[in-house]
Amino acid sequence: MTDSSARALMALACVLEAGQERWHAKVDREGPERLWEHLIHDGSPLGDRARRFDIDGVEREAALRGFRFVHPGLPEWPTTLDALGSTGAVGGIEGGRPLGLWVAGPMSLTEVGASGIAIVGARASTAYGDTVASELAAELAEAGTVVVSGGAFGIDAAAHRGALASDGATLAVMACGLDQLYPRCNDALLRRIRTEQLMVSEYPPGTTPSRHRFLTRNRLIAALSSATVIVEAAVRSGAKNTVAWAQALGRPVLAVPGPVTSALSVTPHRLIREAQAALVTNAHDVLAELGPLGVLQPPLVDPVSRPTDDLEPSELSVREAFPARRAISVDELGILVGLRVGECLAALASLAARGQVEPLGDGRWRLARRTT
Repeated sequence: MTDSSARALMALACVLEAGQERWHAKVDREGPERLWEHLIHDGSPLGDRARRFDIDGVEREAALRGFRFVHPGLPEWPTTLDALGSTGAVGGIEGGRPLGLWVAGPMSLTEVGASGIAIVGARASTAYGDTVASELAAELAEAGTVVVSGGAFGIDAAAHRGALASDGATLAVMACGLDQLYPRCNDALLRRIRTEQLMVSEYPPGTTPSRHRFLTRNRLIAALSSATVIVEAAVRSGAKNTVAWAQALGRPVLAVPGPVTSALSVTPHRLIREAQAALVTNAHDVLAELGPLGVLQPPLVDPVSRPTDDLEPSELSVREAFPARRAISVDELGILVGLRVGECLAALASLAARGQVEPLGDGRWRLARRTT
């Protein structure tokens, strides 16, 4: 793409509202320069807006703030977004491949690639949801995944913080200009992401957030991720829209179960029940779902080992039959566990060799003192 075409594409991305598929299709058919020329000679209000647009001012503002405009054809353009050109509308929201993205931060969009995993959910999240989202994000980030979310209250913020706490990578996809940092109470978190990590938006600097822009933004979260994990969401939740986009793109949807009494677990539970999402409880579950077919993931290791873990069934039954604070005879053991005296003695000998029981010399046995 020539410099003049790239400049025309930036102008179109600033003047046209994002997520309007008909305009994206026109850009593909006519090219950005020709479409921009038609637009500035159009007598409609949109044409008036195009004629008043100051692209030089936008370029100066972007350069001053360190924002860059990434568009199709550039090395940093994530090709995962191209799939949005064939989804059509989802949930009444138009789609289409973005004309370009405003990007801030030292990371490259190419670093997201196939390793991005979205973690989304309720803004009014519970302490349970925040904890799960934060720990899940931290574990995924430690595994080399880029945690993708929307920078909002609740689950979004918890996911970003979890990734940052583990010194991992995170991407915030905004529903406003990169200079707006909405919501305001996430200002410190979003500034850190914009400075140290990666922040993107389909909207030029100066654009304020609105409800339809959040819904339009959700398709980018889904498209920039290899899978979407929904942690908490009520019956009516914007996170459901992100899930719908992931499904339209053919990307895996994963859901975290919660308390059956919680209204914020309704959507994850429904998705699991209707086989629209796989149940996950930790990063191992997520990575196992996304692993190649036929490749077994290593099982989770129980960090707590017990003295009885390696016992044979007969040894375990004898060991479990011992009273905690008194000795017991071989005959009494045999009655309790249903073994012959010889079988009991064999089990006791094995347990004694392991240091778990000890004889008293009068036909009785007791638990070894260090295991009592």
